[in-house]
Amino acid sequence: MPLDERAARLKGIFSIVVTPFHKDGAFDFVGLAEHIERVISLGYDGLLIGGTYGEFPAMTAQERAELFLRSTDAANKRVPVLLCSASSDLRVVRELTELASDLGGIPMITPPFVSEITDGQIAQFFADITHHSRTGIVIYNAPGIGITLSAPLIEKIAGVPGVIGIKQGDLTPSVIDALAGRLRGRLRLFCASDLAFLGPMAAGFDGISSTNSCALPSLILQSYRAIERGDLKTAGELHRAWFPLREVIRRHGQPQTTKAAMNAQGFKGGSVRAPLRDLEGTALEEVERALKTTAANPAVRASARAA
Repeated sequence: MPLDERAARLKGIFSIVVTPFHKDGAFDFVGLAEHIERVISLGYDGLLIGGTYGEFPAMTAQERAELFLRSTDAANKRVPVLLCSASSDLRVVRELTELASDLGGIPMITPPFVSEITDGQIAQFFADITHHSRTGIVIYNAPGIGITLSAPLIEKIAGVPGVIGIKQGDLTPSVIDALAGRLRGRLRLFCASDLAFLGPMAAGFDGISSTNSCALPSLILQSYRAIERGDLKTAGELHRAWFPLREVIRRHGQPQTTKAAMNAQGFKGGSVRAPLRDLEGTALEEVERALKTTAANPAVRASARAA
């Protein structure tokens, strides 16, 4: 598939798939396949595998390769799949980028998270790494790794052949405005946080990636589709409906809170890997209360009746 056709498919709402582990740290590939099938069946536009909330830093390169294989097999070419091939080790980035491309996925790559790297070195890194993918690459601007790409640097990298999109984690309004104003139509623009996607979508972004779609798949999909059809009132009501869970997330972190919310509803969220810790005790009770409050929200009940 030509790069322009791949870029054209990068739009809408992508589920950021958390990686379910058993208590002993082994992969739960049954749970992974069940989630992929759930969101594709509901109508999600794509998947994101092995990102920061997919816990890639806690995996070996071999484990990440197996995750790519299992996920693309479960997706079976039905939707676009972003495969995070980021690493501080450039040998791993090259290896996983080539594998992601060979599997028909689109590699998603952060800048190398090493200390005191310069903008020039970051730009050259992206120029070099694109040669390892036949399917293009998506930049992952993830401030959580300790590096935040500026709007001017993103614009420079956008000129590199093979760069087809960006997953933007810096949601500063002035930055969102600059990216939408200068890069819309040149790159596919994805909001990296479903905690605050209303603004970037209104500014002209092409889509969002949602971790909490793992826990609230129908609700978050309905909120996004309301934006697409121009019904901002409904989108806002549905987004506010799960604010109680967002508060819990801010207290206890990701992806452990999303996994706890999945498990509370009978989904196979599984466990996290160390150094993260599964939620216990009062934290789990907070998650369960938040889910009940959300389910009882009038907007959510009305949306469920209409679905």
